[in-house]
This record gives sequence, C-alpha cells and structure tokens, in this order.
Amino acid sequence: NVKLANTKTALNRYVNDAIGFRMQPEQVLYYSENAFGTADAISFRKNLLRIHDLKTGVSPVYMKQLEIYVAYFCLEYDISPKIIDVELRIYQLEETMIHKPDPAWILELMEKTVRFDKRIQQKKLEQEA
Repeated sequence: NVKLANTKTALNRYVNDAIGFRMQPEQVLYYSENAFGTADAISFRKNLLRIHDLKTGVSPVYMKQLEIYVAYFCLEYDISPKIIDVELRIYQLEETMIHKPDPAWILELMEKTVRFDKRIQQKKLEQEA
C-alpha cells in the first residue's frame, strides 16, 4: 500500500483514507442474485462499519447507494444496524461528504430488500412455468 500525495483531490484523499483505515477495496456485498453491489472500500472493525465511495464525475451524488450497501452488509452477515456504528463517505472533486445513517432507515432498507427479492424470485418462477 502506497499513500498518494496529500492533496485535496478526491482520488488522493480516498486512497489515503482507505489505506489509513485499513479498508478492503472493491468488496462485493451480496444478499441475493437480485440484491448485490460492490463497495469501493469497506472495513468492519471494533463494531464500526465504514464504507467509502469515490465519484469521479461532477453529477450530484447521494448517500442512498451507500445506505443500501449497509443494508446488504447487515443482511449478508446477519447483523442488526442497531448494534453497530456506521460511517459513510463519498469523495468527489474537492469535497468529502460524511454521513452516519439512522439505523431505523437501514432496517427499512433491509426489509424492502427482502420483500422485493421475494417478489422478483416469485416472478422469475412464474416466467419459468
């Protein structure tokens, strides 16, 4: 792991933070074949889940993608979001957005994921019949 120059660019901040927090890059989060994604960088240590995302474009960004990743993580590893701490970061241009999601919202996303996954599976079975 080689840190980059300490500049304000999103890439350098993202890489240096990922190394500093000893994060795993490009980690697949998998609940089902219908509900999965790849976190740019993730770590889970001492009851703290960190998920970081690098955005290279200029389009508006939203934390919802990372909140969904938290839901997938909790579903995959059977962890309640109420018993862990979570910090989400998006790196874009010269800004780092930091967000601590509400565990109740993550639980809602988890419930939606399970419900919609069941519906999708049901539709797939109906189409095969």
